[in-house]
Amino acid sequence: MGRMTDTDAILSAAEKLLDRNGFSATSIDRLTDAAGVSSRTFYKHVGSRQALIAAILDARAKRFLAAMPRTGTDALFAALGDWFETQGANGCFFLRAAREIGEGDARAQTRLTAQKQQTLDLIGDCVASDLGRRDDALAGQILILFEGATHAAVYRGRAAVADARAAAATLLAAAHIRSGAAYA
Repeated sequence: MGRMTDTDAILSAAEKLLDRNGFSATSIDRLTDAAGVSSRTFYKHVGSRQALIAAILDARAKRFLAAMPRTGTDALFAALGDWFETQGANGCFFLRAAREIGEGDARAQTRLTAQKQQTLDLIGDCVASDLGRRDDALAGQILILFEGATHAAVYRGRAAVADARAAAATLLAAAHIRSGAAYA
């Protein structure tokens, strides 16, 4: 893998800092210090604070989706637990961004909506893999478990993911029974 560019260094350092300290409490000076760049270099590579946050949200969404399998809900929840181990369990980065930035930043709101739709689509694919058919209502229910585990992991750790995973398995088993098929 090649050398990290200034833009990559800024995005990586900024994401970690914003995740740990929040969006409102993190100044440009703290961001440039963490990235080891001058404010001139910062603005040259990211343009503005809003553009930085938009780029971080895009990169995080892409990385998150790449880390999540579409092969079934059990594997999905296992991957969610692994994500928390490597990325930290601080609640949903996108919801925190939207809450702290507010509705004044349309780019952040658009990215939040897109990321949540992508997550629902991912879960829909996992449910279809498990059932052999689409079930949008069940995907919506499992989305609530997935989101709940994301937030409860802040104070319960992997136990929150394990409980959500078990609840999803119960819902899937019930869906199999309703369709007349056995669920292993």
